[in-house]
Amino acid sequence: MRARARILIVDDEANARAALSEILQEEGYSTDVAADGFKALGKMSDFLPDVVLTDLKMPGLDGIGLMEKAQASSPTATFVVMTAFGSIPNAVLAVQKGAYDYLAKPLDFSVLLPVIERAVERSKLLQENARLRDKLREKNPESQLVGEHPRMVELVKLAEQIAKSRTTALIVGETGTGKELVAALIHRESPRNKKPFVRLNCAALSESVLESELFGHERGAFTGAVARREGRFEQADGGTLLLDEVSEIPLATQVKLLRVLQERAFERVGGNETLQVDVRILAASNRDLPQRIREGLFREDLYYRLNVFTLEVPALRERPSDIPLLAGFFARRFAEENHKPIEGFTDGARTALMAYAWPGNVRELENVVERAIVLCDGPLISERHLPASLTPGAREDAAPVIPGATIAELERHAILKTLEVCHGSTTRAAAILGISPRKVQYKLREYSLGAGEVPPPRDSESRR
Repeated sequence: MRARARILIVDDEANARAALSEILQEEGYSTDVAADGFKALGKMSDFLPDVVLTDLKMPGLDGIGLMEKAQASSPTATFVVMTAFGSIPNAVLAVQKGAYDYLAKPLDFSVLLPVIERAVERSKLLQENARLRDKLREKNPESQLVGEHPRMVELVKLAEQIAKSRTTALIVGETGTGKELVAALIHRESPRNKKPFVRLNCAALSESVLESELFGHERGAFTGAVARREGRFEQADGGTLLLDEVSEIPLATQVKLLRVLQERAFERVGGNETLQVDVRILAASNRDLPQRIREGLFREDLYYRLNVFTLEVPALRERPSDIPLLAGFFARRFAEENHKPIEGFTDGARTALMAYAWPGNVRELENVVERAIVLCDGPLISERHLPASLTPGAREDAAPVIPGATIAELERHAILKTLEVCHGSTTRAAAILGISPRKVQYKLREYSLGAGEVPPPRDSESRR
């Protein structure tokens, strides 16, 4: 019989842990126990609890500390805290910090069980919402892959060509560039598009949990395995499996993954039955895999099996002409979500967006635009709605009015100041100024004849 839910009990009193575990198991729950917050953290990734029932006062890491550390890695786990009757204010503080409910000690079991039931319902609801968000992204990925830069056009063309085959492909690029969207595009354009598109972040799981997620497990394979579970390979049968952050897969699991690539066969954790699957595998990484091979952290044979085709997603700073397109796309989306009649950006805000280097890539731009939409109180997003890091004081005098100056002098000032803000990037400076990079290069050569303040250009065009 399948357990109703998984509950982790955290209490420094052994008798209390044992009693609670027995009561909840009699009610049909699967339980595990920990004597303090640190031990509980070690069990979170393996046991994957739906509900954490934790004492508030414990030596070492207390209940609030446990909750704060665990929420980032286990966002759907629901916390219920227990505390002595005289410490109710501390329990209220725990609720304010994210706990679902609290129970006063000594526990009244007639109160305990209804609270646990409601906490389980909340956890299941959070899990379902997460699944729905994933499905929504899968159904509508094309609306998020925005770009007209030649490198993006070439990337999309290659992805669509690869999609027609069943070959593996490695998608590389910095964090936040949109590697998952490229994988979704490949799946959508492939003959497998009627079958599932399944993704797994390999860096977010411990080795034991990762194996279970990939290959599934049999009942009793480990503590908490109360029923057989299908892994991602079985879920993706006939479709596509994206292994995100593939560089972080442990070496022992890499051996098993290599076998699936070669034989398309595997066994569930704790099982003997060999299963056959037809899955198209895509891998994504923001790490230098050849360097990981040299460090002994990634198998060379697995790398060549995955890297039949390489698709490199350019960083946002390498395709500056796409910044206005992406900013406009995000602005329309967030304006609609927040019910705000926002029409776009002021010239100053657009200039600030174009001049920034975007180390966090498209994801950072998306967050910046969402923040601006929330703060904007008029029809246009201006510089004051952007983070301070995007609007340094150097930009305030980028184009001053100088009485008596000639047009050529104003042009020179504008070009040099814009290059300064853009850290010498002629491509970004040209995009901001509305002229061609060639013209910026021509003007730099002209200015270099009589000035030593010209910043060295960074773009490849300067070396042609």
